[in-house]
Amino acid sequence: MIKKDSFEKHISKARVKKISIITVCLNSEATIADTLNSVVNQDYRDYEHIVFDGGSTDRTIEILKSYKDKVRLIEGSDSGIFDAMNQAISFASGDVIGILNSDDFYSNNGVLSKVMEVFKNSHTASVYGDLCYVNRKDVTQISRYWKARSLNVNSFKYGWSIPHPTFFVKRELYDLYGKFDSSFKVSGDYELTLRFLLKHRIPVEYIPEILVYMRTGGNSDQGVAQKIRSYREDRIAWKKAGLKPRFYTVIFKVLRKLPQLTKQKR
Repeated sequence: MIKKDSFEKHISKARVKKISIITVCLNSEATIADTLNSVVNQDYRDYEHIVFDGGSTDRTIEILKSYKDKVRLIEGSDSGIFDAMNQAISFASGDVIGILNSDDFYSNNGVLSKVMEVFKNSHTASVYGDLCYVNRKDVTQISRYWKARSLNVNSFKYGWSIPHPTFFVKRELYDLYGKFDSSFKVSGDYELTLRFLLKHRIPVEYIPEILVYMRTGGNSDQGVAQKIRSYREDRIAWKKAGLKPRFYTVIFKVLRKLPQLTKQKR
């Protein structure tokens, strides 16, 4: 484990080469092949794809095993999606870690090359980009274009956040500042980015390109009850990270999504 007082010195000299992609899934037979293919087809070859399956009863395991050594399959039980992510991260051997959900896929075959180029040519500890939500059945139909824009830490208080599937971080960060808080059911990714970027102010670089396409209907996109839970957990995320939001922060986080809504083709 790296000592916190030596972190800046460490990241200024660290040589990154290998990237670990983490995917967690459960009964994902309808979408997992798109996710796997978007990783397999990347032109950056020094990677590992770790897939944690929480007990699928459909054809997910069969599909995963058909990829043989292109996927490292971990089968286990978990208490939720963020616990599953934490377990998968513990198997990662890469210098950089990215999370790709089982409904998501990379926008093109050069995403990992672009991400690793930024890591190699800067002193950053993390990288992120833009994300588009697409129709679950027709992925050529874009319903929301999340143009993340460059980070201004004060923007967090005005509801700004990062599209987590586009967030790549140096593996050491999980040792320094902790993994996902598995007590969250929806907003664990939001809490982690608050903790890393706002509380600890880790170096970050923005790639102004679409890196990931996400199908609608995911963990944080499942009806009114889930939206209410997300709203409540967002407020808890600030408290757990030891930060103080404005009274309007969480409301603005919801409102910021409205201008992103669109109807267009990829």
